[in-house]
Amino acid sequence: MKTLAMFGYLRDGVGKSSTKALRNEGKVPCVLYGSNENVNFSMYSEDFKNLVYTPNTYKVQLDIEGKIYKAVLKVVQYHPVNDSILHADFLAISEDRPVEVRIPIKLVGNSVGVRAGGKLVVKMQKLRVKTLPAKLPDFIEINIDNLEIGKSIKVADLVQADYTVLESPNNPIVSVNTTRAAVSAAEEAKKK
Repeated sequence: MKTLAMFGYLRDGVGKSSTKALRNEGKVPCVLYGSNENVNFSMYSEDFKNLVYTPNTYKVQLDIEGKIYKAVLKVVQYHPVNDSILHADFLAISEDRPVEVRIPIKLVGNSVGVRAGGKLVVKMQKLRVKTLPAKLPDFIEINIDNLEIGKSIKVADLVQADYTVLESPNNPIVSVNTTRAAVSAAEEAKKK
């Protein structure tokens, strides 16, 4: 998995007035947990652009005033009206401890059902997996070449390599639905 370098600044206070002052400066209050102690810090809101507003998932190398931490972004809180980032939680990771992360799905191939007139419906964009940080994949590749109309690929159908998928095995990931055009084409074929 790719790593993104980010810079943070230690926070003096953690109360309501100090977080409001940080947000007025264009910074986002953050916390890093999972190590020996929680680290309260802030980052500029523009720095989140490459981490949050992308379909990819990254490990983060946090440089907080010279001290380096390896982490993953766990939770982002948004303002209910203008969608600006209000707060971010990072989880410190170590190479010997498994971590839970949402990994994006990458579909490859050309579905038989879509070529026959069906509609490809992606039910899940990311899957929650658990593995060691060194074995985190950039994406989970799913081949849809043999996917027919009315069929779906479920979590249970995936071949799990170095990770464990934490989603329900019965959840569909991608399916091909019947369209009206496909139904009318089948009816025309029956009439001939």
